[in-house]
Amino acid sequence: MTAKLDPFTAAPAQMKSWMGTSLAVAGSLDPSLVALVEVRASQINACGNCINMHTTHAREAGETEQRLYLLSAWREAPCYSERERAALAWTEALTRISEGHDAIERARAALNDHFTQEEQVKLTLMINVINGWNRLAVGFGLWADPAAAKAMAKSAAAA
Repeated sequence: MTAKLDPFTAAPAQMKSWMGTSLAVAGSLDPSLVALVEVRASQINACGNCINMHTTHAREAGETEQRLYLLSAWREAPCYSERERAALAWTEALTRISEGHDAIERARAALNDHFTQEEQVKLTLMINVINGWNRLAVGFGLWADPAAAKAMAKSAAAA
């Protein structure tokens, strides 16, 4: 990892806790859905580190090139389920919350049709987690090799 500031060195206890929370939240949802949310939020936030890492991990988990390439145009692409579309709309609305609340109201309607209340909370937490990672990576100039990041996550999960 090269960085302008390494948050894992600067605040190890908090970053260990953050990593644990991130893994717990991601583990509470379908991995394919998590991957779509991670990549889409990272695209919106222009986080090259996270786009690189999460598309690599999504491919390793079986996600198709087509779905990854079309993610920025998911509304027009027929390869996403209605549940995935609801999650992507919610991801976009919350990631772009400063642009207004109209999108949130529209996205919530679809969310209610496809997710239980518990799943809605888990999905919202996941969106918060990836937006947090995007801000850490962009803010501190982080770049992690996807394999190294995966190893770090496994190490954190075991601790």
